[in-house]
Amino acid sequence: MNLSHIEHIGIAVNSIEEAKTYFEGVLGLECYAVEEVADQKVKTAFFKIGETKIELLEATSDESPVAKFIAKKGQGIHHIAFAAKDVNSSLKEAGEKGVQLIDKQARKGAEGLNIGFLHPKSTFGVLTEICGK
Repeated sequence: MNLSHIEHIGIAVNSIEEAKTYFEGVLGLECYAVEEVADQKVKTAFFKIGETKIELLEATSDESPVAKFIAKKGQGIHHIAFAAKDVNSSLKEAGEKGVQLIDKQARKGAEGLNIGFLHPKSTFGVLTEICGK
């Protein structure tokens, strides 16, 4: 798959503003970007620590996958994202190896990245995102 590093860890929260108090006030991280991804019905906030980012995810609709996740499991780690040189070829390769795909083709995500998800039923319960430029 040519994965290079953990790009980010996504954390589902009820409120980015409330969660920022912890990440900024307690951990001392700086929020460097907040954006809404309308087609995914989510608002995101990013923090960087070393080479890795933390992405807070707040649902903007009750129909959002993040809202459904929080309703079922509560706030917490939502997904882990790996950086790849080519998202589409990585998704294809995973599918060929028997992994259940949520996305067969990359789509646009936060920070202008191309993203695609692997289903947690095939990844030991961890929603896995592949992302890249």
